[in-house]
Amino acid sequence: MSNDDVKMPVLVLKNVRRSFVQGNSIIDVLKGIDLSILKGEMVALVGPSGAGKSTMLHVTGLLENPNEGDVYLNGTPCANMNDAMRTKMRRDYLGFIYQSHNLLPEFNALENVMLPQMIAGVKKKEAKDYAVFLLEKMGLADRLKHRPAQLSGGEAQRVAIARALANKPHILLADEPTGNLDPITSETVFSFLLKIVRETGLSALIATHNLDLAERMDRKITIKDGKLEELDTLGMSGRIAFKQRFVDV
Repeated sequence: MSNDDVKMPVLVLKNVRRSFVQGNSIIDVLKGIDLSILKGEMVALVGPSGAGKSTMLHVTGLLENPNEGDVYLNGTPCANMNDAMRTKMRRDYLGFIYQSHNLLPEFNALENVMLPQMIAGVKKKEAKDYAVFLLEKMGLADRLKHRPAQLSGGEAQRVAIARALANKPHILLADEPTGNLDPITSETVFSFLLKIVRETGLSALIATHNLDLAERMDRKITIKDGKLEELDTLGMSGRIAFKQRFVDV
């Protein structure tokens, strides 16, 4: 990896604005968001429910169009793309992890990770080999043939992470990926996620309420009144102040 590769943003949001109509009112959720994420950088998106974190992730993931502004993936502007082009960009560049694992219940762990690869045109044996590799990386070598109902919450979420990485994305987007887990399981899942992101050189934008997890990423941002703010490293007093100001407790 060259220094130029490291310095080049893989994700850029420029003046992104997103509004919704509610009755006779217009709700401005994002009021001009600017963000750059470098190759290999992990960014924590923190803040209370309703601040606009999920909306920002949906726009970033090309699931919603901004009312104004643009999203650039590896330098390619995406706001004016048609549905087919946006689908291709999502498939080629983005991996998604949600709060719920959303695994297909009729397929086992191995098949859940193979399917997105095969949909993208990867041959079955190659898809299987890479799915096994990812699941072993996530500590699930003995759970390959288990269906979601046979997995614990933490195991299912690790399968979901492996699935998000199956098509070798450039950018990982995660919306409260440990939000449904108890603290011990949350730590286990996040440690696996952190390790594999670091090993693969992925960039990641991860929305979380967990300030302990946020502290382990490269930097922290929040949305306040529709605008993006960078947050400095927080000590204990800073965390308390942050919780009082932004986080639902």
